[in-house]
Amino acid sequence: MAKETKIGKPDINEVEKSKAHIIVEIIEYMANAVVIKTIIKKSTGNISVMSFDGGEGLSEKTSPFDTFSQIIEGRAEIVIDKISHMLESGQGIVIPAHSSNYIKPNGRFKMVQTIIKSGYE
Repeated sequence: MAKETKIGKPDINEVEKSKAHIIVEIIEYMANAVVIKTIIKKSTGNISVMSFDGGEGLSEKTSPFDTFSQIIEGRAEIVIDKISHMLESGQGIVIPAHSSNYIKPNGRFKMVQTIIKSGYE
């Protein structure tokens, strides 16, 4: 299984293939940190699972690619182009390419993030 890393240094090792995983259980919370674990990393996109300790979020950014974010535990506030979206476990949202976005701290939560790079050539 891939090891966990703090924000800014995602683990490039993928999780084991051809094996069932309970996604919410393959990543743990770390005190005062955002942890990212890579599930799949390809030139056409990647899938990562992330855990956010209480009070932790992600600063504003813009990506040239569409990004799908799904909350798998807890609740999170995702702000896209200054519009707030409160998501709960099981809910997901597509962040359009070239849209400013950030994740506001709102207690502990876990999410899966999928970035699709193909179609932008």
